Amino acid sequence: MVPKIVVTPPGPKSRELAELQRKYVPKAVYNVTPIFIAKSEGSILIDVDGNEYIDFATGISSLNIGHRHPEVIEAIREQLDRYLHLCFHVTPYEPYVRVAEKLANLAPGNFEKRVVLVNSGAEAVENAVKIARRYSGKPAIITFEYAFHGRTRLAMSLTGQIHPYKYGFGVLDPAIYRMPYAYCYRCSFGLEYPACNMRCIEYIRNTLSVHISPDEVAALIVEPVQGEGGFIVPPKEFIQGLRRICDENKILFIADEVQSGMGRTGKMFAIEHSNVVPDIITMAKTLGGGLPLAATICRADVVDVVQVGGLGGTFGGNPVSCVAALKTIEIVQRYLDNVPKLGSILMGRLKEMQEKYEVIGDVRGLGLMVGVELVKNRKTKEPARELRDKVLSECHRNGLIIMGAGAYHNVIRFLPPLNISEELLNKGLDIFENALKTSLTK
Repeated sequence: MVPKIVVTPPGPKSRELAELQRKYVPKAVYNVTPIFIAKSEGSILIDVDGNEYIDFATGISSLNIGHRHPEVIEAIREQLDRYLHLCFHVTPYEPYVRVAEKLANLAPGNFEKRVVLVNSGAEAVENAVKIARRYSGKPAIITFEYAFHGRTRLAMSLTGQIHPYKYGFGVLDPAIYRMPYAYCYRCSFGLEYPACNMRCIEYIRNTLSVHISPDEVAALIVEPVQGEGGFIVPPKEFIQGLRRICDENKILFIADEVQSGMGRTGKMFAIEHSNVVPDIITMAKTLGGGLPLAATICRADVVDVVQVGGLGGTFGGNPVSCVAALKTIEIVQRYLDNVPKLGSILMGRLKEMQEKYEVIGDVRGLGLMVGVELVKNRKTKEPARELRDKVLSECHRNGLIIMGAGAYHNVIRFLPPLNISEELLNKGLDIFENALKTSLTK
């Protein structure tokens, strides 16, 4: 299905709904686009006014297999004829156990694992930290600059960016230590990779020997590829160095795979690119195939110290979400071979654009998780935030749903479905390049 892509400013129905939103929904609930969707299929969205769009956002990587995959829809329909909600704490059911079994077997690590199912990525992160603190008896958590781990109090405390996520929300969790991430394009130490010899790792090691006692640190939590922070891909030596630091200091290693997992980078878990095995993994977004579902995957010996009743929630592991997840995992595994080829097309086209347009300072990514960082000057790397916003608006006006990212609000992220056709991928990239050219002349 190739969209017509004749898009005008928001039509009458979208304008009507936008007015209702202004009246009844807080302005704090932000929208990327001014349109309202009526239907979705595969890689295409259709709004309430009949306009068609290519989707390069996939619900912030919640729909890695595209919209309404027919096999997932069929699994949901079959479950609707059985039961909807049975709180797992009251009357357990098979889909929850099957998802736990599947994730435990897929996750890296040649050791026994257990899986807690919850509703959102922030919940998965909260549970990971709860478990780490309970197991270790230690309070502190190491997190990173530019990180994003969610919007609940603890997850917000772990998140690196003040605006808009943390500003004005009061006292956050105090036992958080923030370290530099390997953002090589904007190195915290002003060095160049690989001549830097991973100065960021040495900084963390030194901090743990001088300023922070490892005896107080329960866990380190890191995104193998940072999402909201700007699609920052660290050298694999960075992740490997973090693992060594954790091993040396008896600190648990938590991999936050909420955005980077489920095949997005070409492997089921992005951490696999570095050959590092975490103690705990958090997952969400695509896991539910379009329905709310998240997971905290733990080493069995770590989570087994938690007392009965210490983990869970009323809707955690909803059975409809679980059957959708089982089918989604199966489909993602089938599509993994697509990702290197499509990722090569995506990266190749963007690198070509970088050669043509001085405002593209950096192109980085793994698989189909790719970011373009816009700058006013390549030498100074001054962020081009206004240009980024113009480009996004032009894309939306011309039929491409795409999002920004980055602590400096100057990154555009590309998250097309893993099963998008090459034709649609290239069409979306054409729209993006035209939007960039148009924005540069305005």
